[in-house]
Amino acid sequence: MGVNRGQQGVVAALNTNLQKDSESQHGVSGHVQRRRKKKRKVLHLHGLASHRFAWINPSINIMSVSQKLKDGKRVYGTCFTSTAPSWPFSLQKAGLDFVFIDNEHIAMNRADLAKLCQVIRSYGISPIVRIPSPDHYLVSQAVDAGAVGVVAPYLESVQQIRELVGAVKYKPLKGEVLRNVLNGAEILNEKTQAYVEKVNAGQMAIANIESVPALDKLDELLSVKGLDAVFIGPHDLSVSLGHPEEYDHPEFEAAVKKIIQTSRGKGLAVGIHFSLEPERQIRWVKEGANIIIHSFDIALFTQRLISDMKIIKEGVGDSVAVHGAGNMVV
Repeated sequence: MGVNRGQQGVVAALNTNLQKDSESQHGVSGHVQRRRKKKRKVLHLHGLASHRFAWINPSINIMSVSQKLKDGKRVYGTCFTSTAPSWPFSLQKAGLDFVFIDNEHIAMNRADLAKLCQVIRSYGISPIVRIPSPDHYLVSQAVDAGAVGVVAPYLESVQQIRELVGAVKYKPLKGEVLRNVLNGAEILNEKTQAYVEKVNAGQMAIANIESVPALDKLDELLSVKGLDAVFIGPHDLSVSLGHPEEYDHPEFEAAVKKIIQTSRGKGLAVGIHFSLEPERQIRWVKEGANIIIHSFDIALFTQRLISDMKIIKEGVGDSVAVHGAGNMVV
C-alpha cells in the first residue's frame, strides 16, 4: 500500500512538531536545526496496511516483547502517566522493554495517547496500553495509536476475553464475521487468515485479572485461544478479596500464586503491578512472574523526593515530618 499525499502531509506535520519540541527543549540554534534536518530521517511509516503510524529509530534494534517472552526471557517495564516528551529518554536509559500506559485511570485523550505511544516507540520501547473498559472499539483505538499490547481491565467472562483477542488479533475484522470466528462457527479462508496474522503480528492481548469472580473462573478464562498474557491488579484484587491493600495477607498471596501458576501452566506470560519496594517484585518473579511491571512515574518521583528531602533536612538539622509514600495506586 503506497503513501498518499494526505498521509505524507500528516507525517510531515508530525515530524515538524516532534523536531520543534526537541529543539525548543535543548536550545538548538537555527543553523544547527537546518543542518540536522538535512542529515536525519526522523520518521518511518510502519504498518500502513493497518492504518498505523509509528516512529522507528533505525539505529535501535529491539526484540519485541512478545518474542522475548516466547524465547523464555523476562521483560521489564513501568507504568507511565506523563505526556511530557522528554520522559521516554529516561525510560530508555533504565533499559526498559515496555511502558505500561494506563488509559483507564489517568486523563489522556486519543491524541495524547497516540503521541505518547509513537514517541516511546521511537526510543525502542514497546507501549502497552490499558484501555478504560473492555470494548472492541477502544482496543482498536489503542492499536491505531501504536500500542503493541492491549490490557483490558477487570475481565470476568470468557466472552470479554474473546472480544479482546478478536480486536487485537483479527483487526480489521469486526461484527458478525468476527463473532462467528471467535465462537468457532466460521473459519476464515487461507488468504484472510494469513492477512490478519501478518497485519497483527507481534500484538499482545493481555487480560487484567483482579477480582474474586475472575479467580473462580480462572481456568476457563485463561483457556481462551489467542490470549497472550495476564496482568494482576493487586489493589482491586485485595479489595475484592475483602482485604484492602493487605498485600501480605495469606488469602491475597494464595490468590496471586494461583493466578501465576495457572497462567504459566497454560503458556501465558504474567506480571503483577506494584508501586512498593522492588523486593516485592523479586518475590513474585521467583514464584513464576515473567513480566515485571514496577511502580509508575508519580510514585517513583514521590518516593525519591521524600527520601532526598529527609536526608537534606536531617543533614542541616531541620525537623523532618514523617510522611511515607506508601502504595500509591494507579
